[in-house]
Amino acid sequence: MDVKQSLLNLSASKLRKASQLKERIEALSRELTQLLGEIAPEPMATIHRKRRAMSAAARKRISEAAKARWAKFRAKAKS
Repeated sequence: MDVKQSLLNLSASKLRKASQLKERIEALSRELTQLLGEIAPEPMATIHRKRRAMSAAARKRISEAAKARWAKFRAKAKS
């Protein structure tokens, strides 16, 4: 059920209660932010992992192998 539809089907008392709960959650969230402010851990998205380096020779071997596979595939396709 759509959120708008569910809100339309609620009684006035339930809407008031929901509004009060939302305000309470927001107040608690603000209070938590004030308490933890600087201590809160950084999000995982900001952690950068080091990429593994690949030598030029390794890249060349991979490239040649891929080209050989495609050549084999194209040769079969022509037959």
